[in-house]
Amino acid sequence: MHAVGVIPARYQSSRFPGKPLALIGGKALVERVFERARAASRIARLLVATDDTRIAAAVRAFGGEVLMTSPEHASGTDRLAEVARALPADLFVNIQGDEPLLDPQDIDGLIECLEQDPSPDMATLADPLLEPDDALDPNVVKVVCDAGGRALYFSRSPIPYVQGREGGRGAAGRASFESSAAGPPRPWLRHVGLYAYRRGFLLEFASWSPGILETLEGLEQLRTLERGRTIRVLRARGHYHGVDTPADVRAVERALLLSS
Repeated sequence: MHAVGVIPARYQSSRFPGKPLALIGGKALVERVFERARAASRIARLLVATDDTRIAAAVRAFGGEVLMTSPEHASGTDRLAEVARALPADLFVNIQGDEPLLDPQDIDGLIECLEQDPSPDMATLADPLLEPDDALDPNVVKVVCDAGGRALYFSRSPIPYVQGREGGRGAAGRASFESSAAGPPRPWLRHVGLYAYRRGFLLEFASWSPGILETLEGLEQLRTLERGRTIRVLRARGHYHGVDTPADVRAVERALLLSS
């Protein structure tokens, strides 16, 4: 199958304005992500989709391809759908522009998943959630899956809830999370926002209005589940640390030094 990788990038961000152009070890964040994604072997074409001329100029300066898109999109997936309408391809991979530590093999794994299994409409990633504070952090999205690796639900809340254990935030919540490690393997999974879509489904997705769950949680992938469609969740091979705020830059720079 022919697969296109797309990095949606917007300049405006409530927590980190201009984030795609923030310097990470001397290179713009969008360039770091582009370099990692370019190493994926299953992508036939890679581009940045943006509505901002500053981002477009930066991408062209390092030799990347840019597609200018509408500024009216409510989500990165809606921006991706605009690209899908313009380009012929079987699969589209939504590569988050704030993941400079992404593993190219994870991109290949998502593409292979949809090539080999016709049942899921889209595929995404998750990795074990190990830190108590992350379990309680609404900025860290959690996912629960069925026995076949299909997503049941995504939430900003700590799911699944452990019955009989004290919950809540702060020390009590951390103690509840840590005490669960004494029993069976901890079931918490952290969602990693890398997605692969079949083209037909992607265009269908963009035609739907956001549902109540998507609106409440602020998670666009819930639009798929609310419509009864299937998301396959693969375990991430890489270790991901997204850049959500300026404070994340230093941690990512340290991680890049350790991996070099």
